[in-house]
Amino acid sequence: MSSVSPGNAAGAPQAQPASSVTVSVTRRVEPTRIPDATHWAQQGMDLAGSFPGFLGSGWVRATADSLSWHMLYRFANSELLDAWEGSEERAHWLIDGHDLILDARVEKRTGIEGWFDAPASDDDDVDAAPSFQPPRWKQAVSIGLGFLPTNLAFTLLATWLIPGWHDVDVLPKILVTTLVMAPTMTFLVMPRVTRMLRPWLTRRPAASHPIRH
Repeated sequence: MSSVSPGNAAGAPQAQPASSVTVSVTRRVEPTRIPDATHWAQQGMDLAGSFPGFLGSGWVRATADSLSWHMLYRFANSELLDAWEGSEERAHWLIDGHDLILDARVEKRTGIEGWFDAPASDDDDVDAAPSFQPPRWKQAVSIGLGFLPTNLAFTLLATWLIPGWHDVDVLPKILVTTLVMAPTMTFLVMPRVTRMLRPWLTRRPAASHPIRH
C-alpha cells in the first residue's frame, strides 16, 4: 500500500468560491500509534478552527480499535479553505503526523452534501469510488426534519426569554435566528438526524426490471 501524506490527495476536485466546502478525509492509522493519532487528529481540528471561514468539524471511528478514521471539516468557501490548506501551521501539523498515518483519501463537496457522507469502514479501499450520496429529495427531507423542530423550539424560547421579540424588526430578528440556527444545525441537529436516518438515506433504489408481455 502506497504511503500518502495525511490530508493530501492528488486530483481532488476544486470547489466554487461562492459555496461552502466540506472536506471528507478517510485516514488509515498506524495500529501501534492510536493514542498518538487521536491526539494528533484533535490537534488538527482545533488548529483548523482558528482559521477564518471555519464552519465546523468532526471525526468518527467505527469501533474503539478501528484503524480507518472518517473526518469532516467545512469552510465558508474554497478561498478560505485554500488559505488553511496552504498554511504553514497545517504543513507543520501534517509533518508531525507523517509517522502516524499509513494513507489517506480526500473528497471535497460544496454546499450541504457533506452532511450526508457515510463513515468509511475498515474494509473500505482508500482508493475506492466516493460513497453513495442520497437523492437530493431525501437530503431535503432530512434537512426539513431537522430544521422544523429546531426553528420551532428557538422561536418559542425567543418569545419566552426576550421581551417584545415579536416587535423586533425583521432584519435583526433574522440575523439573531441565523446566528443561533446555523451552528445548532451544523454541530448538533444534522449529525443526529443523518445518523438516525442513515439506513433510509443510504438505501439504493431497487433495479428496475423490464415489463414482460
